Amino acid sequence: MFFYNLKYLIWVSPAILLMLWAKWRISSTYRRGMDVPAGLSGAAAARHILDTHGLSDVEVEETPGHLSDHYDPSSRVVRLSSAVFRGRTATAVGIAAHEVGHALQHAQNYGPMVLRSMAVPAAQFGSWAFMGLLLAGMFFSSPKLMILGVACFGITVVFQLINLPVEFNASTRAKQILTEMGIVDEGEGSRAVRQVLGAAALTYVAGTLESLLTLMYYASEFSGNRDSDSA
Repeated sequence: MFFYNLKYLIWVSPAILLMLWAKWRISSTYRRGMDVPAGLSGAAAARHILDTHGLSDVEVEETPGHLSDHYDPSSRVVRLSSAVFRGRTATAVGIAAHEVGHALQHAQNYGPMVLRSMAVPAAQFGSWAFMGLLLAGMFFSSPKLMILGVACFGITVVFQLINLPVEFNASTRAKQILTEMGIVDEGEGSRAVRQVLGAAALTYVAGTLESLLTLMYYASEFSGNRDSDSA
């Protein structure tokens, strides 16, 4: 197919390899961190950090799924997967503290998070419009529609670039807070938290790189086709 030909796979292969490495890393560090005990469960750690920072109105809820942890800014709820919610391990408190980091960003109007929230509707539209315009351009043999589709996909790439500092900052906050509050020790516990959050960060980098390389691939393809048509 046009979307997944060999040339495209070669273009995005660095991102694919990085994503495979990141997924292996997060799986292995997640398991290792689950063997490192912590003084609190993920839910208790999240609640303690929120209350200490004056965010007692932010709820902490259990949610089904594996690695389904997230912060919902619209309802101001930290949702933690069962293993994280109930686990008294370095992995559990590390992931919980990362999601609480997003709640702290939201409360403090952290610049990149404000931009990310503003960009969500545009990114959702860009992802949908990219595929629709690309297919329409192919069907009607219209390079202009395909180029417009690629431009829309660029909005999604910008969103992912904005998202990177949001995720990195949440992890930085988590590591610092967990140590300062004594939820993990400065030895094995802190090291396990750094490893699992570092592996999680790699997945965001890989996803952004894949989108960026995809954008470059289609831009190159359409630029080459336009040059050959005008020759």
